Amino acid sequence: MIERMEFLNITGPKDDIDRIIETYISKYDFQLENALSELKNVKELHAFTDSNPYKDILSRSEELKEYFKDKKIQTDRHMSIEEADKITRTLSDKVYDFSQKKSELEAKLAEYEEKLKNVHYFIGLDYDTEKILHFKYVNFRFGSMPKEYYEKFMSFVYDDIDTIFYKAREIDDKVWGVYFVPDSIAEQIDAIYSSMHFERFFLPDEYHGTPEVASTKLEEKIKELKDSILAVDNKIIKTLEDSHEDFLLANKVLYRFNKVFEVRKYAAATRDNRKDKKVFFIICGWLTEKDADRLAKELENEPSTFCIVERDLSKVLSTPPVKLHNNFIFKPFEMFVEMYGLPNYKEFDPTILIALTYSIIFGFMFGDVGQGLVLMILGGIIAYKKKSRLAAIIARCGFFSTIFGFLFGSIFGFEDIINPIWLRPAKAMTALPVIGNLNTVFVVTITLGMFIIIFMMILSILTKLKFKKPGEALFDTNGVAGLVFYTSALITIILFMTGNPLPASIVLLIMFVLPLILIFFKEPLSAMLEKKKVHLEGGTGMFILQGFFELFEVLLSYFSNSLSFVRVGAFAVSHAAMMEVVLMLSGAESGNINWIAVVLGNIFVMGMEGLIVGIQVLRLEYYELFSRFYTGDGRAFKPYS
Repeated sequence: MIERMEFLNITGPKDDIDRIIETYISKYDFQLENALSELKNVKELHAFTDSNPYKDILSRSEELKEYFKDKKIQTDRHMSIEEADKITRTLSDKVYDFSQKKSELEAKLAEYEEKLKNVHYFIGLDYDTEKILHFKYVNFRFGSMPKEYYEKFMSFVYDDIDTIFYKAREIDDKVWGVYFVPDSIAEQIDAIYSSMHFERFFLPDEYHGTPEVASTKLEEKIKELKDSILAVDNKIIKTLEDSHEDFLLANKVLYRFNKVFEVRKYAAATRDNRKDKKVFFIICGWLTEKDADRLAKELENEPSTFCIVERDLSKVLSTPPVKLHNNFIFKPFEMFVEMYGLPNYKEFDPTILIALTYSIIFGFMFGDVGQGLVLMILGGIIAYKKKSRLAAIIARCGFFSTIFGFLFGSIFGFEDIINPIWLRPAKAMTALPVIGNLNTVFVVTITLGMFIIIFMMILSILTKLKFKKPGEALFDTNGVAGLVFYTSALITIILFMTGNPLPASIVLLIMFVLPLILIFFKEPLSAMLEKKKVHLEGGTGMFILQGFFELFEVLLSYFSNSLSFVRVGAFAVSHAAMMEVVLMLSGAESGNINWIAVVLGNIFVMGMEGLIVGIQVLRLEYYELFSRFYTGDGRAFKPYS
């Protein structure tokens, strides 16, 4: 069911707004609406422009909170906002000093890591880099070239030019090293190296000893810096841990006051017409009927605060939000309703309808005592432990699968253990006039589907009348005209199949032709009924042509929608056939049963067919049921808590 909502206007002295929110409003699920938008006709309204004094300090508190592994607190101790602010600022200042020190250390660490990276490429160079960097008459170039060019260079060029290339390391298809060249011919040799795709690498002149020695010293320095950073982190954590409970309580208080203050962005302020020109706040929004009455009663004790409950929702500009409320049996199926769209506030909640039809149809298509019990037990366990709505739905579907398993006489695919209470899906046949023998479950599911469609048409008529659309309620394909035509078709088929005489021709004319004429002229008739101007878009000829094709589509859809329910019987038959295959492959017919094959086969059927059946039933729900009466354009109830 959809919980009844009420709209509240709460007014009081502006200076008292935080106390009223903290003491009363915050205790309830209250969906706030923008007061300026709701009260457009009230003069001299303006928004609150005060800046949030808790926003910055809460931000600092949240940053500090990241240092804690255990962020839970259980205490009944009261803390004022002033105390919370002081504790947070004191700790923040202490941590800030440590953080500054940490930032300096991290900057040095990044610098030394970059140096290590640079010298890493030349570890194979067994010479003091400091001496190389201070050569006067010989130029040097540190760098790298692709391996393929290095090999060509060494094979065809190196012996013919005045240069020395010292290979240090080979990393990722690149050869790293340094070459030397006399200063007088440096430009010529540099050009040759450049043609070999040599890329220079500028090594700073602050290294001492060979690259390997320099690398070792840098690694030692990096380790020292990391240890220093870890020590600073430990000091921060120690500082915070010493005030663990106080800090987390302060964080909670700051969060609550920040949340309370943010309510102001929904509120409006006005002035009283009395001489003192006292400033008042206005807060408005939605609560459930029960909570609205409780809050209004509590506010009666506040002499300066007034609460008005608006029960006539036609006077409220915003659309009432929707909150579904069902008992634990049907509640998991709210998930399917939400997937399609929440009901409009004026609609009825289809949760119970989808719960019953989905479970029954699933059970019909997947009837097996053993497999049904497995689904029910596993689904129940997962739903209990993980709070999964889907698992809870599976458990309920498993219950109906068990029931239909007894009706079909099937337990884990074995049909010789228990006798069917009703029939065997794959074997039961019914003789019908003209058609001949037809599987009984097909006849039952098509008939059941037609009755379900008729019920959906009745819901559609009631819904459209509730939305004050009498034209659609009377002349739509899912209205009275469509209901009369479709019901007449069902009655005629039943009479014919059971060998009973059909109604007289005049009755058939009223039952079939008149409803189709009304559906054909739906638009002009609806306009006349609702006292609107009749307008035939495109002229009379286009209206007749379009109406003819639409009427043909209506007749086709009635036929196809009815046949859609054949799949229910088809899956019941196919389930039995699949289990026969499983038992045949496991050797059940020969009497030498391979129980491992039986178990694996049942798991496979439960997994694959269970998934397919679940999807097919959901398709029937959405396309054959919901589409006839349901809009699903409701607005979710989102309380500001």
